[in-house]
Amino acid sequence: MITLTSAAQDALTKVMTEKGLDDYALRVFVSGGGCSGLSYGMTFAEGPDIGDQVFEAGTVKVVIDPGSISYLDGAEIDYIDSLMGGGFRIENPNAVRSCACGSSFQTSANEQGTPCSH
Repeated sequence: MITLTSAAQDALTKVMTEKGLDDYALRVFVSGGGCSGLSYGMTFAEGPDIGDQVFEAGTVKVVIDPGSISYLDGAEIDYIDSLMGGGFRIENPNAVRSCACGSSFQTSANEQGTPCSH
């Protein structure tokens, strides 16, 4: 399961309303690449695909594909509003190492990534 802080829920609801995506879901996924071997991704989806896990976080529906769920289980998405680099942040208990950019990570199961360029 994945959770969203109230700040993340508020920020997502605002963006979705501004873009006319009220009936959409937040798709969170993991793909290969990035400084540490795996990268986080987020986009909006009209609904779940076959096999997706679906979670409710307040008024935000979250969908995660079967290949990403094991990497994201227990993760928390937060939204930081800061002059020094605000945005969405993922706190992932499955990550043993994260890149300074915050968008890539490594688990104990995947190989050593390349040095961070951020």
